Amino acid sequence: MGVKGFVEGGIASIVAGCTTHPLDLIKVRMQLQGETHASAPAARQFRPALAFHEGTHTISIPAAAHTAPLPPPPRVGLVSVGVKIVQQEGAAALFSGVSATVLRQSLYSTTRMGLYDMMKQKWTDPNSGSMPLGMKIAAGLTAGGIGAAVGNPADVAMVRMQADGRLPPAQRRNYKSVVDAIVRMCKDEGLTSLWRGSSLTVNRAMLVTASQLASYDQFKETILEKGWMKDGLGTHVTASFAAGFVAAVASNPVDVIKTRVMNMKVEPGEAPPYSGALDCAIKTVRSEGPLALYKGFVPTISRQGPFTIVLFVTLEQVRKLFQEFQVSI
Repeated sequence: MGVKGFVEGGIASIVAGCTTHPLDLIKVRMQLQGETHASAPAARQFRPALAFHEGTHTISIPAAAHTAPLPPPPRVGLVSVGVKIVQQEGAAALFSGVSATVLRQSLYSTTRMGLYDMMKQKWTDPNSGSMPLGMKIAAGLTAGGIGAAVGNPADVAMVRMQADGRLPPAQRRNYKSVVDAIVRMCKDEGLTSLWRGSSLTVNRAMLVTASQLASYDQFKETILEKGWMKDGLGTHVTASFAAGFVAAVASNPVDVIKTRVMNMKVEPGEAPPYSGALDCAIKTVRSEGPLALYKGFVPTISRQGPFTIVLFVTLEQVRKLFQEFQVSI
């Protein structure tokens, strides 16, 4: 069996990750909308001195500052966020953190795709030539969890690099590359910071991999069995887009919390904004409402659709090339 499944999955994942990186960046920015407002202090407003006359007495109230809640920040959509990024930071900003994406796909996706392929070959019924849906889901959950644990450092670096441009210039981390990000995180925040939000990453990856890979195989098998289409580009695109939608719906709430936990700034000597995933979820829902867990859903599905299509179409083509040239690895 070798490492063929890992190589095929790795190549397809890197191509898909780089192709859809701008959409992923916009998704991260949208998921962070409202977070600064939720944790920011109330605005201070000035109240002028007042004087009241009652009979022969004058009652004076000295000038004072009092707090007033800030107005809620305006919500902007996918196109607006993208245009704003280009206007304020330049077109190149859409690829901020792309080096982290390459590393993440090399670690996370290569591992999950390879492991899923191994389990698929092992658990496929030799008589029917297919694997039951329950086994596909189990394989996806296992492969996704292991892959996420391996790739978490690159995931943290990617989220931070993508989110950096939304901060005021004085507060930006200004990582030069994914290597610089990882080195500085280890130096400034300790080695454990590389696995910040790892439980969320693992949970999300298990959901994404199980829903994405298992549903792609299931949709593809159904299309071929029903005779709706032949095994070709049309089938691959249709099955992969359906799989991308399923993955987006299943993973978006965990993805929002993961993004916020990974991006939070922990000042020395101060308590972190969130004590963990549950605390982040509670604070997010309390301050922004339950629908906040589906922030960035439009760019999520806009990315998951193309990402999944590019991933599986590339994967099928790589497999075809390996078979044609009889590549054995």
